[in-house]
Amino acid sequence: MTSTVILWSYALAALLFAGLALSQLRDRAVSVPRTAFVAALGMTALWTLAVAGIGSQDLTTQIAESLRNIAWLAFMLAILRRDPAARQARAVTMIYSVVGLVAVVGIALSLAQATVTGNLIQGIAAVRILLRMMVALGSLVLVHHLYSVVAPGARDGIRLAVGALAAMWLADLSVYTATYLSGDWPQELFAGRGLAMIAIVPVLAIAVHRNGDWTLNVSRTVTWQSLSLVALIVYAVVTVLAISAIEAFGGSYARLGQTAFVFGSAAGLLTLLSSPTIKAWLRVMMAKHLFHHRYDYRAEWTRFTETLGAPGEGAAPLEERIVKAVADVTDSAAGLLLVAGGGDLGLGAAWNWDGPTPVAVSGEPLAEFLAQGGRIIELDTLRAGHAAPAELAAVPQWMLDAPAAWAIVPLVHLNQLIGAILLGRPPIDRSLDWEDFDLLRIAGRQAASYLAEARAHEALADARRFDEFNRRFAFIMHDVKNLVSQLTLVARNAERHADNPEFRADMIATLKDSVGRMNDLLARLSQHNSGRVEEPVAVELMPIVERVTRRRGSSHPIAVTGKRDAVAVADPARLEQALGHLIQNAIEASGPGEPVGIVVGAATIAIVDKGVGMSASFVRDRLFRPFVSTKDGGFGIGAFEARQVVQAMGGRLDVVSREGEGTRFTIVLREALAPVKMERAA
Repeated sequence: MTSTVILWSYALAALLFAGLALSQLRDRAVSVPRTAFVAALGMTALWTLAVAGIGSQDLTTQIAESLRNIAWLAFMLAILRRDPAARQARAVTMIYSVVGLVAVVGIALSLAQATVTGNLIQGIAAVRILLRMMVALGSLVLVHHLYSVVAPGARDGIRLAVGALAAMWLADLSVYTATYLSGDWPQELFAGRGLAMIAIVPVLAIAVHRNGDWTLNVSRTVTWQSLSLVALIVYAVVTVLAISAIEAFGGSYARLGQTAFVFGSAAGLLTLLSSPTIKAWLRVMMAKHLFHHRYDYRAEWTRFTETLGAPGEGAAPLEERIVKAVADVTDSAAGLLLVAGGGDLGLGAAWNWDGPTPVAVSGEPLAEFLAQGGRIIELDTLRAGHAAPAELAAVPQWMLDAPAAWAIVPLVHLNQLIGAILLGRPPIDRSLDWEDFDLLRIAGRQAASYLAEARAHEALADARRFDEFNRRFAFIMHDVKNLVSQLTLVARNAERHADNPEFRADMIATLKDSVGRMNDLLARLSQHNSGRVEEPVAVELMPIVERVTRRRGSSHPIAVTGKRDAVAVADPARLEQALGHLIQNAIEASGPGEPVGIVVGAATIAIVDKGVGMSASFVRDRLFRPFVSTKDGGFGIGAFEARQVVQAMGGRLDVVSREGEGTRFTIVLREALAPVKMERAA
């Protein structure tokens, strides 16, 4: 039954592949991918016909299968090389060549197996099966590579073809893996592979009729990974061949020799791959010989920006990240930042720098030279004496004496020199070329913009601190003005009432209060102390109002009315401060004999005057702006600071004013229980 399925399935597959090839020959369009596709279809048809008519173990069938693999690899390579940008990817072509070479070696082993006798037949058969497994595995990797380099918008046109080829080589891999592990040819899997080949034909027919635009872009990362895979495949092939040779000629020491070879070769390979110098050399050779450009600019710029903008706690300082980002462009092992200032260059941050670092750079000539042209200086050229005299005179001697110093990259922002980076020598010593100069120049400008922005932020922070100090000082001056007015009134009244004991007692209390307020002002002026700030608590409003009015009432009539048991949540000292500002403004806005009214309500204090009033636009746009005042010599701070104080206690300050009629300021605080209610609650 199984042999019948193998016969008819492979025969039907041969007919279908031949029909699809003939249908493509009828199309007059000629191109390399189409020709390779027709050839691959024809070889597949011959191979399936040989399996059905001769058998899978015949020499002709084995050669036809290897030729089928080579034909499909050629078709994939033709698709890959349609794109002009992909023609420079010699690394990919090398991978295809290696996999094709393994298939050719399989043909040679098949011919050798037909000519030898004895025990060598079994050894060659095992190696041949292993090589077929490697071809299938390598082909699957190349199929994945072909799909990955296609532009995302064009993948629909190649998805079916890639899926069909992947299914074909997956079937091969499963068959030969089972054969290698069991030592026998599994007929059921051979029959299943025939059915799979039948299913592949309509998928290929649909794929070729779609004829999508397969724009390719070979990735350096994929190339590096593919080269690594090829190296592993070559290593495995060499290992298998060496083990087979040792087994054939080693005699009684064959097992020991095989173990020593596997262990020694694996240890040597791991030692080479773990060496940073070897890795750097391989990358340089790959960039030099396999690609048109040295750098993958997208990958380099992504890494550069990620290094500069590394967030989170524990990240290195910005200056050190700048050095590392520029050094990574050329794989430099270290770097030193030179900061421009005052026409000179000073030492800045260092990254992995273990060379000489003098106390002073002596970089005034160097700063002038870099600022004029923004040129990158290659120190090896200076050491060889091939540089211009001006360039040689600009570089300090200690840089030339340091063997690790490799190049100087200026950091220029808006035609201004921000600094420079002294790069250490990379693991693979080489000279800078035009790509290095271009990329380092752009990276230096970007790093300079980061550094200039950081300096601007620092300057802005300093300016804000000065502005905060000036604002605090302006507030203090406003309060000092009020204290001076109060003390002036006390001094004037002392001339007339100095003999009155009650006046003297009131004067002493006023002086003590003024001294306390002055100390508080000094504390507020300090940037390390915000003055007397307490958490808001439930307080009675009337005693606070009366204390403030006693200090102000001697100079201007003030009428206090309202609830004597009113309670609100406030900081007494800050509430007195806000009340003092508002009452002082009301007195200054009122006529000489016009009283100011204070009305205490439930958690509210209203300050009412019959003065000149304010317009609605002034109240909306200018009243609560600092340093804006309608009074001669006024600071324009009282209303602003009063509202800030009230809002800090969780309240608000409302204002209603009309020109010629007066103004009403209302302090609205958070309500609290009255004293009697608080006692009952307790």
